Amino acid sequence: MKKSITLLALLCLPLLGWCAQADTLDVPSAAMKRPMRAAVVLPESYKSAARSKTAFPVLYLLHGGGGQFSDWLKQTPDKMAVHRLADQYNLIIVMPEGDRLGGYLDSQVQKDNLFETYVSKEVVEKIDNTYRTIRDRKGRVITGLSMGGHGALYLATRHPELYCAAGSMSGALDLNYKNWRINPEFEKAVESGFSRILGPLGASPDLYAANSVVNMVDRMKANGQKLIIDCGVDDFLIEPNRELHRRLVYAKVEHDYTERPGGHTWDYWQNSLPYHVLFFSNILRANGTLLP
Repeated sequence: MKKSITLLALLCLPLLGWCAQADTLDVPSAAMKRPMRAAVVLPESYKSAARSKTAFPVLYLLHGGGGQFSDWLKQTPDKMAVHRLADQYNLIIVMPEGDRLGGYLDSQVQKDNLFETYVSKEVVEKIDNTYRTIRDRKGRVITGLSMGGHGALYLATRHPELYCAAGSMSGALDLNYKNWRINPEFEKAVESGFSRILGPLGASPDLYAANSVVNMVDRMKANGQKLIIDCGVDDFLIEPNRELHRRLVYAKVEHDYTERPGGHTWDYWQNSLPYHVLFFSNILRANGTLLP
């Protein structure tokens, strides 16, 4: 295993007892035949003598379109936001590399773009084989922002054996970008990115629909996973979020849904993340996998 310490233990808050560690972990993809990486934040308690044989629950935290695996550590206004949450809840937080604009699915068009397989198989296996994790769905949760919000719900819905709960912050929950509030220039850029992995929207609308989580309510209901979804009222993705919420309510699928002031910004996501982690902590506690 090749592992490099990127943020070291210098990210310490002695007065509060925080000294989380962030690793950059090489996670090459055999499926896509290319090198990949993930950021991993370990809580301070992970390296304590009292916890030396303890297995920890894991939160998978996905980045958005146009981003990269280190975004949650570099783009938040408070650069220690993720570290604090890892320490507060004794969680391992994993931030894998996703596609630049892909929804975390396996492309039928571009064969080296298989991010469903990568995150749900290769990353999970690498993390479980590298760290002391709870290797069971009862100790594994997933959420993300924007395209990562779609990815988190998509992966959890398609792999209920892996995750007991999932969330989305400002999620791109409908891959039909015609339903987004965006200007022509932005739409053109999105169209180019999606065409690369799904083909042109006009030629394959059924493929876009089949891979959009807004159309997966029946599977969500059958899975029975706990879900948390939120979006800012000024966000260009608010309507797909409202539509999924309406469908979940109609289908009587239990979920936590919130709209708050804000747009598609890191200020919003930094504020949102603690609510997701609190939500997950209650589920992990009920599962008996949250550490005291």
